Amino acid sequence: MDYSTIVDVFDAMEATTKRTELTDLIVRLLKSTPRELIDKVVYLMLGRLRPEYEGIELGIADKMALRALAISSGLDMKRVEELYVKTGDIGDAAEEALSRRLQSVLFKDKLTVERVYSTLEKIAMLKGEGSQDAKIRYICNLLNDAEPREGKYILKIITSRLRLGVADYTILDALALAFTESKENREILERAYNLTSDLGLVARTIALDGLDAVKAIRIELFRPIRPMLAERVSSAEEALERMGGRCAAEYKLDGERLQIHKHGNNVKIFSRRLEDITSHYPDAINAIITCIKVDVIVEGEAVAINQDTQEYLPFQELMHRRRKYGIEEAMREYPIALHLFDTLYINGNECIDLPYVERRRMLEGLVKSSSDSIVSVVPMLIVSDAKSMEDYMFKAINEGCEGLMIKDLKSPYRAGARGYAWIKLKREYRSELADTLDLVIVGAFHGRGRRVGRYGALLLASYNREDDTFYTVCKVGTGFTDEELERFYSMLNPYMIKHRHARVNSKLDADVWFEPRIVIEVIASEITLSPLHTCAMNAIREGNGLALRFPKFTGRVRDDKSAEDATSVDEIISMYRRQLKVTRQVQASTEEDVGSVG
Repeated sequence: MDYSTIVDVFDAMEATTKRTELTDLIVRLLKSTPRELIDKVVYLMLGRLRPEYEGIELGIADKMALRALAISSGLDMKRVEELYVKTGDIGDAAEEALSRRLQSVLFKDKLTVERVYSTLEKIAMLKGEGSQDAKIRYICNLLNDAEPREGKYILKIITSRLRLGVADYTILDALALAFTESKENREILERAYNLTSDLGLVARTIALDGLDAVKAIRIELFRPIRPMLAERVSSAEEALERMGGRCAAEYKLDGERLQIHKHGNNVKIFSRRLEDITSHYPDAINAIITCIKVDVIVEGEAVAINQDTQEYLPFQELMHRRRKYGIEEAMREYPIALHLFDTLYINGNECIDLPYVERRRMLEGLVKSSSDSIVSVVPMLIVSDAKSMEDYMFKAINEGCEGLMIKDLKSPYRAGARGYAWIKLKREYRSELADTLDLVIVGAFHGRGRRVGRYGALLLASYNREDDTFYTVCKVGTGFTDEELERFYSMLNPYMIKHRHARVNSKLDADVWFEPRIVIEVIASEITLSPLHTCAMNAIREGNGLALRFPKFTGRVRDDKSAEDATSVDEIISMYRRQLKVTRQVQASTEEDVGSVG
């Protein structure tokens, strides 16, 4: 197939602003493409060589592409760079530079789709020493035989600048029209795409083998499934109504969603965007191999944790795992917990059409984790009233979660779909605390891992003047340097007591108790309701106190304050109410703005 054929269509696609016209152009191109090449043409239309989850990148920087263009056109590098600056588009610069060739090529081979594609594949595979020069030679070989417009799209593709306005679903529409003459069959193609995440495969299957073959496409290990997505609601009542009065409530964790494929001891991990991120989680791989003994595809959430307190840490902490080098160091510095929440495939059998309750039962049967394993099944409660759902949400938030995922007990796993079978439920207020708090150390928990022999976390309390009592408000285990941990161990030793101090009110059982004497400064993301901490117990909500979410030691010990000078319970109640009031004012203001626009 002549490469110029797809270039003509690419030109027309670039020029149109109408989706129907764009679809018609793609249909025309698909119909004119030899069926054995259909997958390659689809990939090139998307500006890539393979499905995204394979992670194949051409890796051509603008500078390298311009250098190849200078060699093929005979223009000096400065002139080529000037053309790039003038046009603002590397493809347009290529078209102009090649149209100004200083000398014509005597013998030019006509470019074909097959040749362009195979050359780009070779470029993508080149690694290591000498690869840059080899890549330039391959690009020059194509540009030497390219017409100016052909060169335009070669450079656009290799520099990831191909912007034809093509979306996945536009191609699915076009495939349905081109090979079944009805857009109604797009749903069948979409299902296959959601199970394979590979438009090229779907295109090749429909072109060569027809619609029945597309219907027969099944889940395969190491080919990621497009994830099921959730809708949002603003209240437990609305969530329960959507679910018909009874549903599952799972912790909604503040981590990274993972799709894990396991065959024997071979494990691959894909992100929510279906990137292969296996290399970021060697500890998760080892744990999965240990605790799951069959071939599976499961979904879960990786959450950064404080290894000493086992408390969840913010998502930003987990992002330190996203690195090419120093993975072992990152694994030690940012340990994770892996909470699994769904089963999509077991030992060759698809599970996605089973109801949620059945998939959950199978998942619980799969995971054989020990007490020291980082793998577990995400906490879940079946609820049938709004209060139970709200109480469970506050419990989840107190443990470092964002809220709840509410799930229809009878729903299948709808790959790639968004709907009310899954619902996100978060608290209605959210605000960053600007103020620090001065809190009293009343207890401590023994450290583990690198903190063995020291305290891993401190139990902090606020002071209530009315009854001369200290009420717990958080555990803090972050913000400490190794030197500070040593210092606290020595500093607190004189105040160690054998039991909880009489003036301390705590539901938590610390490993070590102290006389309330030392005051430290902390910062937190917000104040939340908590059934575990006693500060302001029942003042805001029955059965709940107030707690700090993601507290962090600022590095300052308040030697200038006595324990009774610490931040009071009344102050924390006031801060919580201000936080809630500000958020509601913002919400109301936003609603007014929307109303005025309407």
